[in-house]
Amino acid sequence: MKARLEELGPQYTSALQNHVDNPSEAVLHRAYQLGRKALDDELGVLEMAFLYHAAILKLLSAARTPGQSARLLKVAESFFIESLAPFEMTHRAVRDANRALRQLNEKLEEEAKRIATSLHEETGQFLACTYLALDEIRRDLPARYRGHLQKVRDLLEQIAEHLRQLSHELRPTVLDDYGLVPALEFLAGGISKRSKLKITVEGAPNGRFPASVETAIYRIVAEALTNVSKHARASRVKVRLRQQARTVHCWITDNGIGFDNRPARTKDKHRGLGLTGIRQRLDAMGGTFQIESERGHGSQIHISIPLER
Repeated sequence: MKARLEELGPQYTSALQNHVDNPSEAVLHRAYQLGRKALDDELGVLEMAFLYHAAILKLLSAARTPGQSARLLKVAESFFIESLAPFEMTHRAVRDANRALRQLNEKLEEEAKRIATSLHEETGQFLACTYLALDEIRRDLPARYRGHLQKVRDLLEQIAEHLRQLSHELRPTVLDDYGLVPALEFLAGGISKRSKLKITVEGAPNGRFPASVETAIYRIVAEALTNVSKHARASRVKVRLRQQARTVHCWITDNGIGFDNRPARTKDKHRGLGLTGIRQRLDAMGGTFQIESERGHGSQIHISIPLER
């Protein structure tokens, strides 16, 4: 970054000098181009302020009178603002994208709730009708065949229980009715039965969080636990919740085989690790996440979401 600043510094000072000597739209466009270059080089607003400060000091040292200094500062202001325009545009684009992503997540949650309700109610009705039909068949069957019919009924009950579990995980009513920790405990119980993982949930938040925060954490934990059950070869997972000031923290820690953490830090690797959805959901909430892992020593995901934005 220091090298990029040193390269951009003389260009910025030269363009600012041209603007002070002869203010014009062409020179202001040069300021915009320098801002775009800084943005592309992954410099930030603070680095732009540093460039402006260094350039102003250099130009002021050549000013001969207080009047020249005052004019220089006044004219240079428009140049500085124009050089920051790309950052403002990018900020607005990110803000709009996050707003659209939050709205999309809300629509997806509504759709998930609709599907979960349909899955629970409609399949329940179909299964009830099936049970009645089996009972009618059972009355007409010889006694020696009734045991086979009972096996069919037992299988249907297992299917019904599995569908109920899936319905609750798709949109758990316990999350709406009782809050995040009971919902995570319910989720952990369902995944434990299917994967044989021992999952513990710790945490006692002070009251309820906003619905969007609870839903985001629930979905992220569900994704993380699914990844652990598929890839980590773990036997134990701990989910820990904690509120610090106006931020909610959640840690998901497993004792699995771990992985090389360095590739996971780059964006193009997240998709292969199944973490793209987590990153996008947190971006929309203004949250962050970190991954700590080492081969043979398990992994830990730490997520944090602000309660106020």
